[in-house]
Amino acid sequence: MRTEYLEATKLLERLHRQFLEVVKTELDRLNIEDINNVQALILFNIGQDELTVGELTNRGYYLGSNVSYNVRKMVENGYLVQERSTHDRRSIRVRLSEKGLNLQRHMGAMFDRHAGALANTGNTAERLRAAAAAFRDLERFWSSMLDYSGAPVVPETTTAA
Repeated sequence: MRTEYLEATKLLERLHRQFLEVVKTELDRLNIEDINNVQALILFNIGQDELTVGELTNRGYYLGSNVSYNVRKMVENGYLVQERSTHDRRSIRVRLSEKGLNLQRHMGAMFDRHAGALANTGNTAERLRAAAAAFRDLERFWSSMLDYSGAPVVPETTTAA
């Protein structure tokens, strides 16, 4: 089990880096130089929502990045609109600008292309669901390790590798 566990963690890291390179390649293809791959993913995940920086951080999709810095750069480059909350003047909310919405549409089209191409490789939605279930199991396990109670939580569902 140790060998498989270490292999899975190495693969996750490698896949994440490779995915970021794929997003960077898409930005290059579109001749977009004023936003990086991590920022483009943050922008895509904001979508039609209006969120605070804290809400973005709590989503936890942006490992290895400083969300506040990236939000500031996207505001400076016109991808996000930043406004004070009408309910809590201390809170700043962000939403996509027209430029941000345009890039989000491009990113959505990229994901659609990827899904179509992936289906042509013999992969199925069922295999991707199984992989996602295994990732969720790891996420729950690692979250339980941060609980500091000393005992890891056994995932509710186990997935076959």
